[in-house]
Amino acid sequence: MPVPVTAVQIEALAPDAASAAAAKRLARPGSWRDLGQSSCAIWGEYQGGVRYQTRVALADLAAKCSCPSRKLPCKHALGLLLLAANDATLFPVSAEPEWVASWLAQRRAARERKAARAGAAEPVDVAGRARRAEKRKDNILAGLDQLDAWMNDLIRQGLARVQGESWSFWDEQARRLVDAQAPGLAARVRSLGARAGSSEQWAPRLLDDLGQLALLTHAARRLDQLEPRLAADVRRLLGLTLDQSEVIAHGDLVEDLWQVLAERVDEGERVSTQRAWLRGTASGRTALVLQFSAGTQFEHTLLAGRQLRARLAFWPSAAPQRALIAEQQSAAEEFSGAPAGDSIAAALDGFCTLLAGCPWLDATLLVLAAVIPVAAQPVLVADATGQALPLARGDHDLLFALSGGRGLTLAGEWDGYRFLPRCAWAEGRRVVLERGA
Repeated sequence: MPVPVTAVQIEALAPDAASAAAAKRLARPGSWRDLGQSSCAIWGEYQGGVRYQTRVALADLAAKCSCPSRKLPCKHALGLLLLAANDATLFPVSAEPEWVASWLAQRRAARERKAARAGAAEPVDVAGRARRAEKRKDNILAGLDQLDAWMNDLIRQGLARVQGESWSFWDEQARRLVDAQAPGLAARVRSLGARAGSSEQWAPRLLDDLGQLALLTHAARRLDQLEPRLAADVRRLLGLTLDQSEVIAHGDLVEDLWQVLAERVDEGERVSTQRAWLRGTASGRTALVLQFSAGTQFEHTLLAGRQLRARLAFWPSAAPQRALIAEQQSAAEEFSGAPAGDSIAAALDGFCTLLAGCPWLDATLLVLAAVIPVAAQPVLVADATGQALPLARGDHDLLFALSGGRGLTLAGEWDGYRFLPRCAWAEGRRVVLERGA
């Protein structure tokens, strides 16, 4: 039974370059003992100075190793996967040893407990919830008033002034919004600080951001007058989040075969975040799945170039994109060929439709067909009609090498200003361009 990932995808699982390099050194038959596989897992014992027991679940590539490494997956798990990808015949089909079977049983039990908790109805203190909601509403309204006054001062004094401000200037205002129980607004204010002085075009971009933020504060005061789906967007942007059961209960559930077309991992000090863009092969729906990890593997292994059958639940929105995996119905497997792509004009039309629904849209997935990188400042990608999009930072030399003057299929994120390709397909070959932020 072949491992359902390629060597390139296994390397993409590595938490850092050092782990990927170490895994290649460990992917040698002579370093392993008691290799085996079942329909659920592969396993083996790495024989170094100390013997380590390593196992990997085939359904989602979750791994566990007896080594002391805090990196997940560790170099031994990656090395075991690479070894299996290179030569599956080294792993005879056999009964799972106790240390593998018990681990798989623990994972099944954990999934069952999670499903039971999700389905269990807990008593709700309706009156207490209403009091807390009203108190939070008053706090947020006070925070909105203070934020509007701060932005008015910013505009009146001129944006040139903020270029010399320290980070505390932005952080102080963000902290006030956290105190006002509007963490979503606080995050947007901190992003303003990151924008100031960041590029030659920072001033008009900062002005755009302030305009969007002002529109949001005005919309937040008129929640009862907004169309319900747009009101849901405003609540989310304020930081009034829904839990997973509420998202599922909303009812926008789509079952499909989902292709992972682009993904990135942002490494934080304590929490890592994965942004994975999926597209349904039958529905054509685009989904953004966010996963968070604090020292553990992500719940679902979502790598560009793989597909899985799943039921996704979309957050209520006037431009629904964000979704969660309510039920994964098959193991992820590699799909062949390039995904269907659009012309630049068609892709931008789709973006404009989303933006008309929700004016605070941060980004969307674009899949562009037959585009060629063009040397300019900034570097562009252009299609046969002559339309072009500017590229964000990235390995542009790799794009030129892949293209060689021929058209590429590119999947990546578009924020209304720059296109950031994450995955490319050229003459039947898939190349992951960039996985980090």
